[in-house]
Amino acid sequence: MRRLGAALTAGVLATAGLLTVPATAPATSLEPAAVARPAAATDWSVAMVDSTTARYTPSTIGSWSYPVGLYLYGQYLTYQRTHDERYLSYIKSYVDRFVKSDGSMDQGFNSLDSMQAGRLLVILHRETGEDRYRKAAEKIRDRLDTFPRTSDGGFWHADTSSRAHQLWSDGVYMVNPFLVEYGKEFGDSAYANGEAAKQLYVYGKHLQVPGGLLKHAYDESKTASWADPETGLAPEHWCRAVGWYSMAMVNVLDALPANHARRPQLIRILRNLAKGLEKYQDPATGRWFQVIDKGSTSGNWTETSCSSMFTYSLSRGAQQGYLDKHYKSVAQRGYEGVLAKVSLGSDGRTNLADISIGTNVGDYAFYAARPRETNDFHGLGAFLIMNEQLRATPRTRHTPTQDEVSQP
Repeated sequence: MRRLGAALTAGVLATAGLLTVPATAPATSLEPAAVARPAAATDWSVAMVDSTTARYTPSTIGSWSYPVGLYLYGQYLTYQRTHDERYLSYIKSYVDRFVKSDGSMDQGFNSLDSMQAGRLLVILHRETGEDRYRKAAEKIRDRLDTFPRTSDGGFWHADTSSRAHQLWSDGVYMVNPFLVEYGKEFGDSAYANGEAAKQLYVYGKHLQVPGGLLKHAYDESKTASWADPETGLAPEHWCRAVGWYSMAMVNVLDALPANHARRPQLIRILRNLAKGLEKYQDPATGRWFQVIDKGSTSGNWTETSCSSMFTYSLSRGAQQGYLDKHYKSVAQRGYEGVLAKVSLGSDGRTNLADISIGTNVGDYAFYAARPRETNDFHGLGAFLIMNEQLRATPRTRHTPTQDEVSQP
């Protein structure tokens, strides 16, 4: 598993640096022939990684953040399949900007968002064996011991007055996939699995409404400007917030032991969510709308990152037996819909369109008016995760327990 050491000493990092250029540099691709292939033969994960690493070096791709962390996690999945060492070396170069030789980081980890890129720390420890990545990852794990919670144990979205007492659907993905992966890598699964399952359950209990969809957020204090004074819920079902939750759910279920006490609860939440997603999938495009349940409302539009997230989650859920197998066809329609948003520019690089920028909690008009970007990292990362799942879905590896089968 320590595949990176020899490659690094052979100069792979230098090679990766030479093969990537800032976004402002003249158009050159990591592998021009791969990017410019005819559509029928294109490996879209490779094409997208090559295009993105041609646009940005590890130094210019951005700060320590969850959108970059999401994208690089998708790049890692592509590396796992292709074994192209440049992809892993690029990730290491990015992370090494922030992790010092003693494992320290200049990060307070005072929001769940700041924790998502911690998955890269676990990955690099597994790939290199360098203890500094364990030490850095441990800082996130230790921060959870003091992180503020709601009265029933849900992590606040951030340790700030503006996010006090609030659960956002987004937040479960920012910490829980990292947590279960940390637990497996460092022998802390008893805590990690229990905590992650609890968080998904608590969030689902508050945010999921009849019909299966989740609201964007919940405020236990019911004082936020967007909170319903009776329920504390946000007014809308913003698609990417729900997409984060759906991906976190399948990631955590994949990690939990078959006899874990919370598995039936989580599978029930996922199955109810899947029903809602199937109901509101746009029949014309296979994608999902920015505000999921208001596709016919003026100004709404189909959004690419959440469509990738839902497609991945439904496919993975059906593959693993958490969902009925008919969701494979729902996912396939979503996959085709997202692929329709991919194009090649005149420079031979991929472009992924109609991605919502980062978003606060708001009303319908707020979500509908969010800018639509091309090649935003939220969309690129979600696309890679989806594409690595859908391009060649592997054989099912999980057999549901009787308790799981009996859940509605």
